[in-house]
Amino acid sequence: MKQYVNWFRHSSPYINTHRGKTFVLMLGGEAVASPNFDHIVHDIALLNSLGVRLVLVHGSRPQIETRLAQQGLKPQLHHHRRVTDAETLRCVIEAAASVRTEIEARLSMGLSNTPMHGARIRVVSGNFVTARPVGVDDGVDLGHTGEVRRVDSEAINQHLDQGNIVLLSHLGYSPTGEIFNLAVEDVATRTAVSLNADKLLLFGADKGVLDSKQQLRSEVLTRKAERLVSSYLAGLEQSDKPHTELSRNLLASVQACREGVNRCHLISYQEDGALITELFTREGSGTMVLQESYEQIRQASIEDVGGLLEMIQPMEEQGILVRRSRELLESEIERFTLVERDGAIIGCAALYPFAQEKTGELACVAISSEYRGGDRGDMLLQAVEKQARLQGLEQLFVLTTRTAHWFVERGFKEVPVGSLPTEKKSLYNLQRNSKVFAKPL
Repeated sequence: MKQYVNWFRHSSPYINTHRGKTFVLMLGGEAVASPNFDHIVHDIALLNSLGVRLVLVHGSRPQIETRLAQQGLKPQLHHHRRVTDAETLRCVIEAAASVRTEIEARLSMGLSNTPMHGARIRVVSGNFVTARPVGVDDGVDLGHTGEVRRVDSEAINQHLDQGNIVLLSHLGYSPTGEIFNLAVEDVATRTAVSLNADKLLLFGADKGVLDSKQQLRSEVLTRKAERLVSSYLAGLEQSDKPHTELSRNLLASVQACREGVNRCHLISYQEDGALITELFTREGSGTMVLQESYEQIRQASIEDVGGLLEMIQPMEEQGILVRRSRELLESEIERFTLVERDGAIIGCAALYPFAQEKTGELACVAISSEYRGGDRGDMLLQAVEKQARLQGLEQLFVLTTRTAHWFVERGFKEVPVGSLPTEKKSLYNLQRNSKVFAKPL
Protein backbone atom coordinates (compact mmCIF):
# COMPACT_ATOMS: atom_id res chain seq x y z
CA MET A 1 0.00 0.00 0.00
CA LYS A 2 2.79 2.44 0.92
CA GLN A 3 4.52 1.74 -2.39
CA TYR A 4 1.31 2.54 -4.26
CA VAL A 5 0.81 5.77 -2.30
CA ASN A 6 4.39 6.85 -3.03
CA TRP A 7 3.95 6.09 -6.73
CA PHE A 8 0.70 8.03 -6.86
CA ARG A 9 2.26 11.01 -5.13
CA HIS A 10 5.21 11.04 -7.50
CA SER A 11 2.92 10.74 -10.53
CA SER A 12 0.68 13.65 -9.51
CA PRO A 13 2.93 16.35 -11.06
CA TYR A 14 2.73 14.51 -14.38
CA ILE A 15 -1.05 14.20 -14.13
CA ASN A 16 -1.27 17.95 -13.71
CA THR A 17 1.27 18.63 -16.46
CA HIS A 18 -0.42 16.40 -19.06
CA ARG A 19 -3.96 17.67 -18.51
CA GLY A 20 -5.13 19.61 -21.57
CA LYS A 21 -2.09 18.63 -23.63
CA THR A 22 -2.32 17.10 -27.11
CA PHE A 23 -0.73 13.70 -27.66
CA VAL A 24 -0.59 11.83 -30.97
CA LEU A 25 -0.30 8.04 -30.56
CA MET A 26 0.84 5.93 -33.50
CA LEU A 27 -0.32 2.32 -33.39
CA GLY A 28 0.89 0.07 -36.18
CA GLY A 29 -1.17 -2.91 -37.24
CA GLU A 30 1.21 -5.09 -35.22
CA ALA A 31 0.22 -3.24 -32.04
CA VAL A 32 -3.49 -3.73 -32.72
CA ALA A 33 -2.93 -7.45 -33.28
CA SER A 34 -0.86 -7.79 -30.09
CA PRO A 35 -2.31 -9.73 -27.12
CA ASN A 36 -1.45 -6.65 -25.04
CA PHE A 37 -3.72 -4.36 -27.08
CA ASP A 38 -6.58 -4.64 -24.56
CA HIS A 39 -4.28 -3.15 -21.92
CA ILE A 40 -3.24 -0.37 -24.29
CA VAL A 41 -6.91 0.47 -24.83
CA HIS A 42 -7.45 0.66 -21.06
CA ASP A 43 -4.49 3.03 -20.75
CA ILE A 44 -5.77 5.19 -23.61
CA ALA A 45 -9.11 5.43 -21.81
CA LEU A 46 -7.30 6.43 -18.63
CA LEU A 47 -5.43 9.23 -20.44
CA ASN A 48 -8.71 10.46 -21.89
CA SER A 49 -10.29 10.54 -18.43
CA LEU A 50 -7.34 12.59 -17.13
CA GLY A 51 -8.00 15.31 -19.68
CA VAL A 52 -5.35 14.45 -22.27
CA ARG A 53 -6.36 15.36 -25.84
CA LEU A 54 -5.72 12.21 -27.88
CA VAL A 55 -5.29 11.53 -31.58
CA LEU A 56 -4.76 7.88 -32.52
CA VAL A 57 -3.15 7.06 -35.86
CA HIS A 58 -3.28 3.40 -36.86
CA GLY A 59 -1.55 1.36 -39.51
CA SER A 60 -2.35 -2.10 -40.93
CA ARG A 61 0.79 -3.53 -42.55
CA PRO A 62 0.38 -7.15 -41.32
CA GLN A 63 -3.34 -7.08 -42.06
CA ILE A 64 -2.59 -5.94 -45.62
CA GLU A 65 -0.05 -8.72 -46.04
CA THR A 66 -2.64 -11.27 -44.90
CA ARG A 67 -5.22 -10.07 -47.42
CA LEU A 68 -2.69 -9.99 -50.25
CA ALA A 69 -1.76 -13.60 -49.49
CA GLN A 70 -5.43 -14.60 -49.40
CA GLN A 71 -5.90 -13.06 -52.87
CA GLY A 72 -2.73 -14.67 -54.19
CA LEU A 73 -1.13 -11.27 -54.74
CA LYS A 74 2.59 -10.68 -54.27
CA PRO A 75 3.59 -7.56 -52.30
CA GLN A 76 5.52 -5.06 -54.41
CA LEU A 77 8.07 -2.70 -52.90
CA HIS A 78 10.02 0.08 -54.57
CA HIS A 79 12.55 2.09 -52.61
CA HIS A 80 10.97 0.79 -49.42
CA ARG A 81 7.47 1.95 -50.39
CA ARG A 82 4.56 -0.31 -51.20
CA VAL A 83 3.47 -0.17 -54.84
CA THR A 84 -0.31 0.15 -54.57
CA ASP A 85 -2.04 -0.95 -57.76
CA ALA A 86 -5.83 -1.28 -58.02
CA GLU A 87 -5.94 -4.83 -56.65
CA THR A 88 -3.59 -3.98 -53.79
CA LEU A 89 -5.64 -0.89 -52.97
CA ARG A 90 -8.73 -3.03 -52.38
CA CYS A 91 -6.76 -5.09 -49.85
CA VAL A 92 -5.42 -1.91 -48.25
CA ILE A 93 -8.89 -0.43 -47.84
CA GLU A 94 -10.28 -3.66 -46.38
CA ALA A 95 -7.37 -3.95 -43.93
CA ALA A 96 -7.58 -0.32 -42.82
CA ALA A 97 -11.35 -0.58 -42.33
CA SER A 98 -11.06 -3.75 -40.27
CA VAL A 99 -8.38 -2.26 -37.98
CA ARG A 100 -10.29 0.99 -37.55
CA THR A 101 -13.47 -0.93 -36.68
CA GLU A 102 -11.54 -3.09 -34.21
CA ILE A 103 -10.16 -0.04 -32.41
CA GLU A 104 -13.55 1.69 -32.31
CA ALA A 105 -15.15 -1.47 -30.96
CA ARG A 106 -12.56 -1.85 -28.20
CA LEU A 107 -13.00 1.78 -27.15
CA SER A 108 -16.80 1.40 -27.16
CA MET A 109 -17.05 -1.63 -24.88
CA GLY A 110 -17.65 0.36 -21.69
CA LEU A 111 -14.41 -1.26 -20.50
CA SER A 112 -16.19 -3.73 -18.27
CA ASN A 113 -14.09 -5.55 -15.69
CA THR A 114 -11.45 -2.81 -15.88
CA PRO A 115 -10.55 0.15 -13.65
CA MET A 116 -12.27 2.35 -16.27
CA HIS A 117 -15.62 0.55 -16.08
CA GLY A 118 -18.45 2.95 -16.84
CA ALA A 119 -16.31 5.44 -18.73
CA ARG A 120 -17.93 6.72 -21.92
CA ILE A 121 -15.48 7.35 -24.70
CA ARG A 122 -16.42 8.97 -27.98
CA VAL A 123 -14.27 8.14 -30.98
CA VAL A 124 -14.40 10.28 -34.11
CA SER A 125 -13.04 9.30 -37.52
CA GLY A 126 -13.25 11.21 -40.78
CA ASN A 127 -11.59 12.56 -43.89
CA PHE A 128 -9.15 14.73 -41.98
CA VAL A 129 -6.12 13.86 -44.13
CA THR A 130 -5.74 15.17 -47.67
CA ALA A 131 -3.20 13.28 -49.76
CA ARG A 132 -1.50 13.39 -53.13
CA PRO A 133 0.08 10.61 -55.21
CA VAL A 134 3.78 9.89 -54.98
CA GLY A 135 3.60 9.33 -58.73
CA VAL A 136 6.44 7.84 -60.74
CA ASP A 137 9.62 7.26 -58.78
CA ASP A 138 12.76 6.27 -60.65
CA GLY A 139 10.67 4.94 -63.54
CA VAL A 140 8.22 3.01 -61.37
CA ASP A 141 4.60 4.12 -61.05
CA LEU A 142 3.61 3.66 -57.41
CA GLY A 143 -0.07 3.85 -58.31
CA HIS A 144 -2.26 4.67 -55.32
CA THR A 145 0.64 5.09 -52.93
CA GLY A 146 0.54 8.64 -51.61
CA GLU A 147 1.92 11.13 -49.14
CA VAL A 148 0.25 13.59 -46.80
CA ARG A 149 -0.66 16.90 -48.37
CA ARG A 150 -2.58 18.51 -45.53
CA VAL A 151 -4.06 17.63 -42.13
CA ASP A 152 -7.27 19.42 -41.17
CA SER A 153 -6.01 20.52 -37.76
CA GLU A 154 -8.91 22.92 -37.23
CA ALA A 155 -11.51 20.16 -37.51
CA ILE A 156 -9.47 17.79 -35.35
CA ASN A 157 -9.08 20.44 -32.65
CA GLN A 158 -12.83 21.02 -32.60
CA HIS A 159 -13.39 17.36 -31.75
CA LEU A 160 -10.57 17.34 -29.20
CA ASP A 161 -12.11 20.38 -27.52
CA GLN A 162 -15.28 18.33 -27.03
CA GLY A 163 -13.35 15.56 -25.27
CA ASN A 164 -13.48 13.15 -28.22
CA ILE A 165 -10.66 10.83 -29.24
CA VAL A 166 -9.84 11.35 -32.92
CA LEU A 167 -8.93 8.21 -34.85
CA LEU A 168 -7.00 8.48 -38.13
CA SER A 169 -6.08 5.68 -40.49
CA HIS A 170 -3.23 5.51 -42.99
CA LEU A 171 -5.64 6.35 -45.83
CA GLY A 172 -5.72 9.81 -47.37
CA TYR A 173 -8.15 11.40 -49.78
CA SER A 174 -7.71 13.80 -52.69
CA PRO A 175 -10.03 16.70 -53.63
CA THR A 176 -11.00 14.65 -56.69
CA GLY A 177 -12.19 11.70 -54.58
CA GLU A 178 -9.20 9.38 -54.94
CA ILE A 179 -7.97 7.19 -52.09
CA PHE A 180 -4.26 6.87 -51.33
CA ASN A 181 -2.30 4.43 -49.22
CA LEU A 182 -0.02 6.39 -46.88
CA ALA A 183 2.76 5.40 -44.52
CA VAL A 184 1.36 5.45 -40.97
CA GLU A 185 4.56 7.17 -39.79
CA ASP A 186 3.96 9.95 -42.32
CA VAL A 187 0.38 10.48 -41.12
CA ALA A 188 1.42 10.47 -37.45
CA THR A 189 4.28 12.90 -37.98
CA ARG A 190 2.32 15.35 -40.15
CA THR A 191 -0.60 15.22 -37.72
CA ALA A 192 1.61 15.93 -34.70
CA VAL A 193 3.29 18.84 -36.50
CA SER A 194 0.00 20.29 -37.80
CA LEU A 195 -1.59 20.16 -34.35
CA ASN A 196 1.55 21.50 -32.67
CA ALA A 197 1.21 18.44 -30.45
CA ASP A 198 3.03 18.27 -27.14
CA LYS A 199 4.04 14.65 -27.71
CA LEU A 200 4.20 12.03 -30.43
CA LEU A 201 4.22 8.49 -29.04
CA LEU A 202 5.17 5.66 -31.38
CA PHE A 203 4.47 2.04 -30.44
CA GLY A 204 6.87 -0.62 -31.67
CA ALA A 205 7.91 -4.15 -30.79
CA ASP A 206 11.09 -2.86 -29.10
CA LYS A 207 11.17 -0.76 -25.95
CA GLY A 208 13.32 1.82 -27.68
CA VAL A 209 17.00 2.42 -28.45
CA LEU A 210 19.70 0.30 -26.82
CA ASP A 211 23.26 1.45 -26.14
CA SER A 212 26.44 -0.50 -26.87
CA LYS A 213 25.91 -2.50 -23.67
CA GLN A 214 22.35 -3.39 -24.74
CA GLN A 215 20.91 -1.15 -22.05
CA LEU A 216 17.82 0.91 -22.82
CA ARG A 217 18.54 4.58 -23.45
CA SER A 218 15.92 6.73 -21.77
CA GLU A 219 16.78 9.79 -23.87
CA VAL A 220 18.28 10.43 -27.31
CA LEU A 221 18.85 13.86 -28.84
CA THR A 222 17.72 14.31 -32.44
CA ARG A 223 21.25 14.68 -33.81
CA LYS A 224 22.18 11.31 -32.25
CA ALA A 225 18.92 9.78 -33.50
CA GLU A 226 19.77 10.89 -37.04
CA ARG A 227 23.11 9.10 -36.83
CA LEU A 228 21.38 5.98 -35.53
CA VAL A 229 18.89 6.05 -38.41
CA SER A 230 21.77 6.25 -40.90
CA SER A 231 23.40 3.29 -39.18
CA TYR A 232 20.20 1.22 -39.16
CA LEU A 233 19.54 1.94 -42.84
CA ALA A 234 23.08 1.19 -43.98
CA GLY A 235 22.95 -1.62 -46.49
CA LEU A 236 19.20 -1.36 -47.01
CA GLU A 237 19.24 1.67 -49.30
CA GLN A 238 20.52 -0.40 -52.22
CA SER A 239 17.88 -3.09 -51.81
CA ASP A 240 14.11 -3.28 -51.73
CA LYS A 241 14.02 -4.74 -48.24
CA PRO A 242 11.65 -2.75 -46.02
CA HIS A 243 13.10 -0.45 -43.39
CA THR A 244 13.05 -1.83 -39.86
CA GLU A 245 10.27 -0.71 -37.57
CA LEU A 246 12.74 0.95 -35.19
CA SER A 247 14.42 2.92 -37.99
CA ARG A 248 11.03 4.11 -39.28
CA ASN A 249 9.93 5.21 -35.83
CA LEU A 250 13.23 6.93 -35.11
CA LEU A 251 13.10 8.78 -38.43
CA ALA A 252 9.53 9.90 -37.72
CA SER A 253 10.65 11.15 -34.30
CA VAL A 254 13.51 13.15 -35.79
CA GLN A 255 11.26 14.75 -38.39
CA ALA A 256 8.62 15.64 -35.81
CA CYS A 257 11.16 17.16 -33.41
CA ARG A 258 12.80 19.15 -36.20
CA GLU A 259 9.41 20.66 -37.02
CA GLY A 260 8.41 21.71 -33.55
CA VAL A 261 7.06 18.70 -31.63
CA ASN A 262 8.63 18.97 -28.19
CA ARG A 263 9.11 15.29 -27.42
CA CYS A 264 8.67 11.96 -29.14
CA HIS A 265 8.59 8.63 -27.31
CA LEU A 266 9.38 5.13 -28.55
CA ILE A 267 7.61 2.52 -26.43
CA SER A 268 6.74 -1.16 -26.71
CA TYR A 269 3.25 -2.38 -27.51
CA GLN A 270 4.24 -5.73 -25.99
CA GLU A 271 4.88 -4.39 -22.49
CA ASP A 272 1.86 -4.03 -20.23
CA GLY A 273 1.65 -0.50 -18.83
CA ALA A 274 4.43 0.91 -21.00
CA LEU A 275 2.34 3.96 -21.97
CA ILE A 276 1.48 4.87 -18.37
CA THR A 277 5.02 4.22 -17.11
CA GLU A 278 6.52 6.38 -19.86
CA LEU A 279 4.20 9.29 -19.15
CA PHE A 280 3.85 9.22 -15.37
CA THR A 281 7.25 8.20 -13.98
CA ARG A 282 10.64 9.87 -14.08
CA GLU A 283 12.38 6.77 -15.40
CA GLY A 284 9.86 6.00 -18.14
CA SER A 285 9.70 2.73 -20.03
CA GLY A 286 11.07 3.61 -23.46
CA THR A 287 13.27 6.09 -25.29
CA MET A 288 12.44 9.78 -25.56
CA VAL A 289 13.69 11.66 -28.61
CA LEU A 290 14.00 15.41 -28.18
CA GLN A 291 15.72 18.40 -29.73
CA GLU A 292 17.72 19.31 -26.63
CA SER A 293 18.26 17.59 -23.31
CA TYR A 294 15.45 18.13 -20.86
CA GLU A 295 17.96 18.08 -18.03
CA GLN A 296 19.40 21.45 -17.14
CA ILE A 297 21.82 22.93 -14.65
CA ARG A 298 20.61 26.18 -13.12
CA GLN A 299 20.79 28.37 -10.06
CA ALA A 300 18.33 27.60 -7.27
CA SER A 301 15.57 29.94 -6.16
CA ILE A 302 13.36 30.07 -3.07
CA GLU A 303 10.71 27.96 -4.87
CA ASP A 304 13.20 25.06 -4.97
CA VAL A 305 13.57 24.65 -1.19
CA GLY A 306 10.89 21.96 -0.87
CA GLY A 307 12.20 19.85 -3.74
CA LEU A 308 15.77 20.24 -2.54
CA LEU A 309 14.88 19.11 0.98
CA GLU A 310 13.09 16.06 -0.42
CA MET A 311 16.11 15.08 -2.49
CA ILE A 312 18.84 15.45 0.17
CA GLN A 313 16.88 14.01 3.11
CA PRO A 314 17.80 10.33 2.42
CA MET A 315 21.51 11.25 2.24
CA GLU A 316 21.27 13.26 5.47
CA GLU A 317 19.72 10.23 7.19
CA GLN A 318 22.60 8.07 5.96
CA GLY A 319 25.15 10.54 7.32
CA ILE A 320 26.52 11.36 3.87
CA LEU A 321 25.41 15.00 4.11
CA VAL A 322 25.23 17.39 7.04
CA ARG A 323 21.62 18.01 8.09
CA ARG A 324 20.15 21.33 6.97
CA SER A 325 16.91 22.76 8.26
CA ARG A 326 14.36 24.35 5.97
CA GLU A 327 15.17 27.71 7.54
CA LEU A 328 18.88 27.32 6.80
CA LEU A 329 18.21 26.24 3.23
CA GLU A 330 15.90 29.18 2.69
CA SER A 331 18.58 31.60 3.87
CA GLU A 332 21.31 29.98 1.74
CA ILE A 333 19.35 28.89 -1.33
CA GLU A 334 21.11 31.36 -3.64
CA ARG A 335 24.36 29.46 -3.05
CA PHE A 336 22.96 26.26 -4.59
CA THR A 337 23.29 25.02 -8.16
CA LEU A 338 20.76 22.37 -9.22
CA VAL A 339 20.35 19.62 -11.79
CA GLU A 340 16.72 19.62 -12.89
CA ARG A 341 15.15 16.82 -14.90
CA ASP A 342 11.67 17.33 -16.27
CA GLY A 343 10.79 19.71 -13.43
CA ALA A 344 12.23 17.53 -10.65
CA ILE A 345 15.45 18.31 -8.74
CA ILE A 346 17.84 15.35 -9.04
CA GLY A 347 21.18 16.93 -8.07
CA CYS A 348 22.69 19.85 -6.20
CA ALA A 349 25.90 21.52 -5.05
CA ALA A 350 26.57 24.68 -3.05
CA LEU A 351 29.39 27.24 -3.11
CA TYR A 352 30.31 29.18 0.06
CA PRO A 353 32.99 31.80 -0.77
CA PHE A 354 35.61 33.07 1.64
CA ALA A 355 36.67 36.18 -0.25
CA GLN A 356 39.52 37.21 2.04
CA GLU A 357 41.36 33.90 1.54
CA LYS A 358 40.24 33.69 -2.13
CA THR A 359 38.89 30.22 -1.52
CA GLY A 360 35.46 28.64 -1.60
CA GLU A 361 33.80 25.65 0.03
CA LEU A 362 32.12 23.13 -2.23
CA ALA A 363 29.32 21.66 -0.11
CA CYS A 364 26.23 19.47 -0.30
CA VAL A 365 27.28 17.75 -3.53
CA ALA A 366 24.55 15.19 -4.14
CA ILE A 367 22.87 13.26 -6.95
CA SER A 368 19.61 11.42 -6.38
CA SER A 369 20.23 7.67 -6.08
CA GLU A 370 18.07 6.98 -9.16
CA TYR A 371 20.34 9.05 -11.41
CA ARG A 372 23.86 8.14 -10.35
CA GLY A 373 26.31 6.61 -12.77
CA GLY A 374 26.22 9.40 -15.36
CA ASP A 375 28.25 12.59 -15.58
CA ARG A 376 25.87 14.83 -13.63
CA GLY A 377 28.29 15.20 -10.72
CA ASP A 378 31.01 16.34 -13.09
CA MET A 379 28.69 18.87 -14.70
CA LEU A 380 27.79 20.26 -11.28
CA LEU A 381 31.46 20.52 -10.33
CA GLN A 382 32.25 22.35 -13.56
CA ALA A 383 29.36 24.78 -12.98
CA VAL A 384 30.53 25.55 -9.43
CA GLU A 385 34.15 25.94 -10.54
CA LYS A 386 33.01 28.45 -13.16
CA GLN A 387 31.10 30.42 -10.52
CA ALA A 388 34.13 30.40 -8.22
CA ARG A 389 36.41 31.78 -10.92
CA LEU A 390 33.92 34.52 -11.74
CA GLN A 391 34.00 35.50 -8.05
CA GLY A 392 37.80 35.75 -8.12
CA LEU A 393 38.40 32.60 -6.05
CA GLU A 394 41.60 30.66 -6.60
CA GLN A 395 40.80 27.42 -4.79
CA LEU A 396 37.96 25.12 -3.81
CA PHE A 397 37.91 22.92 -0.73
CA VAL A 398 35.48 20.25 0.41
CA LEU A 399 34.86 18.42 3.70
CA THR A 400 33.79 14.80 3.28
CA THR A 401 33.52 11.59 5.28
CA ARG A 402 32.32 9.10 2.66
CA THR A 403 33.16 10.26 -0.87
CA ALA A 404 36.85 11.20 -0.73
CA HIS A 405 37.74 9.03 -3.74
CA TRP A 406 35.33 10.90 -6.03
CA PHE A 407 36.98 14.23 -5.28
CA VAL A 408 40.51 12.80 -5.53
CA GLU A 409 39.71 11.47 -9.00
CA ARG A 410 38.79 15.04 -9.99
CA GLY A 411 41.95 16.76 -8.90
CA PHE A 412 41.37 17.38 -5.19
CA LYS A 413 44.18 16.61 -2.73
CA GLU A 414 43.96 16.05 1.01
CA VAL A 415 45.11 19.02 3.12
CA PRO A 416 45.29 19.53 6.92
CA VAL A 417 42.34 20.92 8.80
CA GLY A 418 44.54 23.83 9.82
CA SER A 419 44.57 25.08 6.21
CA LEU A 420 40.84 25.90 6.37
CA PRO A 421 39.78 29.56 6.39
CA THR A 422 39.66 30.97 9.94
CA GLU A 423 35.89 31.30 9.92
CA LYS A 424 35.44 27.71 8.74
CA LYS A 425 37.89 26.30 11.29
CA SER A 426 35.79 27.74 14.11
CA LEU A 427 32.80 25.81 12.77
CA TYR A 428 34.62 22.52 12.10
CA ASN A 429 32.67 19.58 13.52
CA LEU A 430 35.12 17.33 15.39
CA GLN A 431 32.49 14.60 15.80
CA ARG A 432 32.14 14.09 12.04
CA ASN A 433 35.95 14.06 11.70
CA SER A 434 35.64 15.06 8.05
CA LYS A 435 38.67 15.00 5.81
CA VAL A 436 39.57 18.16 3.93
CA PHE A 437 40.41 18.14 0.22
CA ALA A 438 41.37 21.15 -1.88
CA LYS A 439 41.78 21.90 -5.57
CA PRO A 440 43.38 24.94 -7.21
CA LEU A 441 41.30 26.66 -9.88
